[in-house]
Amino acid sequence: MATFIGNTEARLDEKGRMFIPATYRKILAELDSPRVVMRSDTDNACLVIYPEPVWNAKVEQLSGALDEWDPDDQMLLMQFVADAEWLEPDSQGRITLGRRNLQQIGATGDLIIVGMMNRFAVWDKQTFHEKRLDQRDFAGRIRQRMARAGKGE
Repeated sequence: MATFIGNTEARLDEKGRMFIPATYRKILAELDSPRVVMRSDTDNACLVIYPEPVWNAKVEQLSGALDEWDPDDQMLLMQFVADAEWLEPDSQGRITLGRRNLQQIGATGDLIIVGMMNRFAVWDKQTFHEKRLDQRDFAGRIRQRMARAGKGE
């Protein structure tokens, strides 16, 4: 399966639309996913965009991990799904990011789209650059996680 990698700068137009990068549109076509699902990230000030099959698998995974009779579990599922919305790219490959969503991520017009393997994220460009780890911290954390993964943790 093709994956979303790299990052691309984008700009919002006056209607709050952005172009999905051409390489990402190609991957969506390969996945036979004309629609995508967008939701605010649970931890970061960005929007996460899922191809429809990836979203469906994610919701099924979450739903399967929850007890349908537990009110706290049901609230988790409802909140996760309620904060999502279907988007259908137009004929030019643009999607509209709603005003509420743009306010949540502090978008000023300059965006950065970041591949995350089976999904991609949309950040305000300045916020993304402020949140990025410096090279030394990034390298140390990657080494640590890879060492843990090698030990089967």
